[in-house]
Amino acid sequence: MSIAGSGARWLGNCRPSGRRAGQRVRPGGLTADGKDGNLLVNYENLILVNERMLSVRVRPLPADQWDDAVDHALWFIPPDRRNPESVGNLLATLVRHPKLTRAFLRFNNHLLYSSTLPARLRELAVLRVAHRRGCAYEWRHHVRMGREAGLTDDVIAGIERGEATDDLDRAVLSAVDELEDKSTVSDETWAALCRHLDERQRMDLVFTVGCYGALAMAINTFGVEPDS
Repeated sequence: MSIAGSGARWLGNCRPSGRRAGQRVRPGGLTADGKDGNLLVNYENLILVNERMLSVRVRPLPADQWDDAVDHALWFIPPDRRNPESVGNLLATLVRHPKLTRAFLRFNNHLLYSSTLPARLRELAVLRVAHRRGCAYEWRHHVRMGREAGLTDDVIAGIERGEATDDLDRAVLSAVDELEDKSTVSDETWAALCRHLDERQRMDLVFTVGCYGALAMAINTFGVEPDS
């Protein structure tokens, strides 16, 4: 997924939910009028509301503490951009644990650049994960990535509702919902995926859902603030 700044295409930026215990905040009720229309306008409003409730638990690593271990973790970013301002709050937070960050980014790199799953289907799945997890920042970032991959505003609006007109899109959304709810995919949905995707594509889909679900949990829990 993607992070704002030079590391943006790697993880995706998730917004912390700012929720009380047991309360889920979802980016519901957004519409998609025009290229950036109401979808992102309402999204900005949601972010502003959540910012007021934000509780930062893990803060970005200060620039004066960036060392060789951090450089090693962010190997894919040009050296002159390996700083908190350029990489954004998400990466700047994750590098408090450089070994974990490097390992995660290698996995995320596969999903973004080496996966057998078409980019459009990847973004369809990631947006559904972001919606289900109440991860507004991830949703916001992947709306843009989804459009670049070919998702229309009508399709993006349908992702919020868990609806799609295309058979494969419906199967992907169902797979996300089932993995989120039960940590497995039903035989019916698996059979629908088999009609369109080969074995490796189906495996990449499952790991895409897991990766971006884990990322949403981490960012919501750490309280990563939106990039200015």
